[in-house]
Amino acid sequence: MKKLLYIGILFLIVLTYTQAKTTTTQSNSIEEIVVVFQSGSSKDLAKFFAQGIDININGNQGDYSKNQAEVVMRDFFKKFPPIDFQLLHKGNNSEQIIYYIGSYKSEETAFRVFIRGRKEQNEIKVYSLDIVKN
Repeated sequence: MKKLLYIGILFLIVLTYTQAKTTTTQSNSIEEIVVVFQSGSSKDLAKFFAQGIDININGNQGDYSKNQAEVVMRDFFKKFPPIDFQLLHKGNNSEQIIYYIGSYKSEETAFRVFIRGRKEQNEIKVYSLDIVKN
């Protein structure tokens, strides 16, 4: 009987740890995106992109593959190196669809950033990125 009790307690501990790890992974994804925007790394940002992504930078809009989107963002970060990025709002339309609004500042210009994504296997996959000059 004691063996069964110990196995039950061990199972609950493992289950609790797994749930906590999943929650931490989910909440860290947006924090990682914030850090990436602050550093201006297109390569790290591309890790969050879905296979196809819609990017709109001040009216220049296009549908890109993950690799093409990385090049577009590399050009953006090169032209407007980051000074600061702050997350202003986060929300979700459903269990799977999420969106974020941020403020991106470069030396010359400030931008509003709209990020839309899906939750897939405890990761955020960004499928739309709008960057609009303030």
